[in-house]
Amino acid sequence: MTPEEADARIEAARKLFAGPIAFLKSAPDLRFLPEPGVPEVAFAGRSNVGKSSLINALCGRNALARTSNTPGRTQELNLFEVGDPLAFRLVDMPGYGYAEAPKDLVRRWKHLVNDYLRGRPVLARVLVLVDARHGLKDVDRELMTMLDRAAVSYRLVLTKADKVKPTALAATHEAVAGEARKHVAAHPEILDTSSETGSGIAELRAAVLDAITA
Repeated sequence: MTPEEADARIEAARKLFAGPIAFLKSAPDLRFLPEPGVPEVAFAGRSNVGKSSLINALCGRNALARTSNTPGRTQELNLFEVGDPLAFRLVDMPGYGYAEAPKDLVRRWKHLVNDYLRGRPVLARVLVLVDARHGLKDVDRELMTMLDRAAVSYRLVLTKADKVKPTALAATHEAVAGEARKHVAAHPEILDTSSETGSGIAELRAAVLDAITA
């Protein structure tokens, strides 16, 4: 891709996210999902990885997705519609790996996430968010393996990149990229992002555009 093509791609993505975006609904079960008429891009990650903050930054809104410092707050699939006419949906998934959550709640979240990832025909891509301060954990690897087996395309995105020094960020990026290359359904390129500084957000928008137009 030439620099001009890359710039055009980023501008097209910016325009798309500058248009109408609205919260649609929270779905506690697949039965409550809307008809699968447009592509969907889902955000997955450990509890408190910054999914809601990243969605807000991606969409250029301050309070589109509810944020909280309390791990495990998101317990349903939260859907957001992008574009008028509707172009695609973003799906904020329940966080995983929160050790203090009740076991029955964890089981319910897990079933909901697994059922959605395995059975949603319009799922274009999953963005697996990884905290840049910690790198991949075993629960992330479990999700990646499950996505591989289900043949669901996904891409790893480092969040909170502003919270670590550049050298540490580069090391984590390389380590995560090295693991991604071992997974058949993983996109080979890793994105570094910060919802606070806006770093990497334009590239993430372009990655979403690529996913829904592939």
